Amino acid sequence: MNVARKLSNWRKYRQTVAELGRLTPRELQDVGIDPTNIRGFARTVNGL
Repeated sequence: MNVARKLSNWRKYRQTVAELGRLTPRELQDVGIDPTNIRGFARTVNGL
């Protein structure tokens, strides 16, 4: 994987974490994400 793609994936990861972090635990539960696993979920969906 080249540097540009890694940087792009990292930015998407940080954006995903930020957006999910703004949701309430109830909203996260509604979409099937454990609030304690936001970072793990973001890593998975962004290819990290």
